Amino acid sequence: MDKILIRGGRQLSGTVAISGAKNAALPLMAASLLTQDPLVLTNVPRLADMNTMADLLIGHGVKVGLENEATGFGRQVTLQAPGTCSPLAPYDVVRKMRASILVLGPLLARGGEAVVSLPGGCAIGTRPIDLHLKAMEALGAQITLESGYVHAKAPICGLKGGLIRFPFVTVGATENALMAASLAKGTTRIENAAMEPEITDLALCLTAMGAQIKGVGTATLEVTGVDALSGTQHSVLPDRIETGSYIAAAAITGGDISLTNTRLDILGSVIDRFEAAGVTLKEKGSTIKMTSTTPRPRPVQIKTAPFPAFATDMQAQFMAMMTVATGTSTISETIFENRFMHVPELARMGAKIQVNGGVALVEGQGHLIGAPVMATDLRASMSLVIAALAAEGESEINRIYHLDRGYERLEEKLQGLGADIERVAA
Repeated sequence: MDKILIRGGRQLSGTVAISGAKNAALPLMAASLLTQDPLVLTNVPRLADMNTMADLLIGHGVKVGLENEATGFGRQVTLQAPGTCSPLAPYDVVRKMRASILVLGPLLARGGEAVVSLPGGCAIGTRPIDLHLKAMEALGAQITLESGYVHAKAPICGLKGGLIRFPFVTVGATENALMAASLAKGTTRIENAAMEPEITDLALCLTAMGAQIKGVGTATLEVTGVDALSGTQHSVLPDRIETGSYIAAAAITGGDISLTNTRLDILGSVIDRFEAAGVTLKEKGSTIKMTSTTPRPRPVQIKTAPFPAFATDMQAQFMAMMTVATGTSTISETIFENRFMHVPELARMGAKIQVNGGVALVEGQGHLIGAPVMATDLRASMSLVIAALAAEGESEINRIYHLDRGYERLEEKLQGLGADIERVAA
């Protein structure tokens, strides 16, 4: 198993190209099950999760073609589902990635049946799928759980429009509901829908495929089902979490970088927290210029919440940045109950962090010390990379397969910014 070695202390500078968003590409790939026509996606990142979703779709009978595979960033992926798709999403594939549950709605809407294994993914909390299932039931589906599989069947006449009211914001269930409702008979109203940019990206693609969706970008979506969807070409939006991660990486080193192929509006209130920490962000076209105005970040208070509030997927990276801040920061995690697993690893590098339930107090230190650490999940992995970039000496980051799920060519991009980083065989 590979590991990453980082010799810290270098100020980052230069330009980094931001990849397409993993969390947008996954539901877009699943949307290929809604039509027999080709769905062409561009700006698709090269990531382990993309490969897992491709394998899952191939199992359903989808033909997957790749272009721009050998060089550069941003693959083009062409997906074409057959007239009849296999309803089975097996355990050996689904266990690798929680987003596999996103095939539930499309399979049920198009073929009337889905047999989907209960999903796996990062160990950051229970994240039950009950809201996905209740959304399908609201459209008339019959759901049973047997031997670790979700068995879902639509009525003989197909799914019917209905009212889906989520008790709390859920991105994945909103995506499943949106896709299923696109082919349901009648009108579906989705209340308390997630407003993340990835939801908007999916809605724009579905609309280009012929779906009728109102309220895009708001907490209430109204979908009038159509008889069939067509193919289209769609460019995956930039990865807002990768964007924020590289800004944090530069800020912890006191550096200045330019980020291309991205934009500020997808960051939400993360922008405000960066500015409070002493980072200026200026946008020109598809480029963000990031500048550190202080040698060390200023301490901030953070509370995670659904978009446009501070993203839970940026919490670990911000915590790493705050370990060298000029004071004490408060970080409140309200989304996942087990998302401070990176704290003991950061402590191995000299960070001073106290955790009390869902609140972490981070006492900024003048410096960190390189150490061997172990990644526990995708975003925690990046927090260790960020901390290592500022640490004195060498850090060894193990279990980096988590990073490969969400950061395309991480070492290459950081090397381009001047970091001393390499991947080696363990």
